[in-house]
Amino acid sequence: MADHETQVRDAYPELGEIGDVALRDRVVEAWVLGLDRGGWRDIEDIPYAWNIHEVANVDHVRGVTKIAIESATIQREFHGADPDLDVIVAACLLHDVGKCYEYPSFVDDDILDEPDPTYVSEEIPHSISGYALAHEVGCPLSVQRAIPHFLGEVPTRTLEAELVKSANSASSNAITEATMGITLQEWVEQYSQTS
Repeated sequence: MADHETQVRDAYPELGEIGDVALRDRVVEAWVLGLDRGGWRDIEDIPYAWNIHEVANVDHVRGVTKIAIESATIQREFHGADPDLDVIVAACLLHDVGKCYEYPSFVDDDILDEPDPTYVSEEIPHSISGYALAHEVGCPLSVQRAIPHFLGEVPTRTLEAELVKSANSASSNAITEATMGITLQEWVEQYSQTS
């Protein structure tokens, strides 16, 4: 099995869309830390949601990144906006890195090595632990503030943060519809007490 850095680089070809090499390396570093601390053997084993294991988190993260890149292109071409693509791609790739900490208790133990109890807990929302990982590895504030994607987590939203949030909603709606036959809103309403 490949080491975590190789897994991350192979799983996310969209890393190549980040022009700033140092930022690209910080995104990889955050994932490696999350995978190591979470006890994950393989990045592909992290599920999209605690109760949706048919879709890998990697596929969701890639989908969010692709949607956000396309949205940024449309904002540029049609509206003259100037979103920062490096910030968007880095934040999209990191928006669910916190699932490394939140989801170990929702998967079979045989796909994990020893999760570090200092970090692993389903009590901390993954968008907050993802923010913390991005901060820890030195991602710029513009990337950090675009990672929390639940309403109310960040008081001031940037254009890049809105793109991440809306791309996440679009991808999540597609996944919940395809796997459970319900919208994301219905999923939230049904499972918010247990998630």
